[in-house]
Amino acid sequence: MELGLVGLGKMGGNMRERIRRAGHTVVGFDRNPDLADVQSLEELVDSLKAPRVVWVMVPAGGPTQSTIDSLGELLSPGDVVVDGGNSRWTDDERHAEELAAKGIGFVDCGVSGGVWGLENGYALMYGGDAENVAKVQPVFDALKPEGEFGSVHAGRVGAGHFAKMVHNGIEYAMMQAFAEGWELLEAAEAVTDVREVFRSWQEGTVIRSWLLDLAVRALDDDEHLGALRGYAADSGEGRWTVEAAIDHAVPLPAITASLFARFSSRQDDSPQMKMVAALRNQFGGHAVTAAAGGEKGADAPGADVDPPVGG
Repeated sequence: MELGLVGLGKMGGNMRERIRRAGHTVVGFDRNPDLADVQSLEELVDSLKAPRVVWVMVPAGGPTQSTIDSLGELLSPGDVVVDGGNSRWTDDERHAEELAAKGIGFVDCGVSGGVWGLENGYALMYGGDAENVAKVQPVFDALKPEGEFGSVHAGRVGAGHFAKMVHNGIEYAMMQAFAEGWELLEAAEAVTDVREVFRSWQEGTVIRSWLLDLAVRALDDDEHLGALRGYAADSGEGRWTVEAAIDHAVPLPAITASLFARFSSRQDDSPQMKMVAALRNQFGGHAVTAAAGGEKGADAPGADVDPPVGG
């Protein structure tokens, strides 16, 4: 099939390549002309045959809203817009209503896989009417990991991003647990090789996981994470998860505590946040803040929230 893809950054560019490897045609647009296949949204829409599918992969909030508004003026009845960024699920409901008034379908899709998705595939959680999902299904099949799992029609519009939000909340808590354990091991005089303790857990333990593998990878790069400042931003989805828990009267003590731990990292050079920052860099390519005298790429310390795209 043909697909229009708006946003060719760290994830969008790799997604374009993976979809093309599956034999589909992808026409990509990005504000950076060096990345784009076409030079405008108008040219992108004109290059696709009806019914068109256009996948939006830009930061949540204003950039997504403006892109969907523009597509609403350019697309035709029967076309479908997919929001693959990390939008809030309540935004999805509004986007679906606005596009439906013009006969245009809408599907929201939470995407996980970060910078590793090109080779490993992307876990996909999508929401929307079955008719609109069917028009996008070949692309979902191209992006998902090999095997039986890794892709789900989670429910109606908003369900995909809600599921991805909860996924990221769980991710927060898991990273925090690894970070706390790492700091405690580093503090214990009796433990002389913390990195190898982590490596030993990769086989036969109940906590073995991809996050653990990435922690070992980070420690192989910098055994004591001395080049990193203990600062970790949050994507916004952790906050939304806690807010949704309040709305639904669901207790989330671990996820809530992990979010608050991110906030504490902005006050002190937290050892735990060195590990969290290293893990975020490993799986999503998120920038890290260098320790004093270090050479790592830096997040702006004043930036409370990363612009959510995917990962």
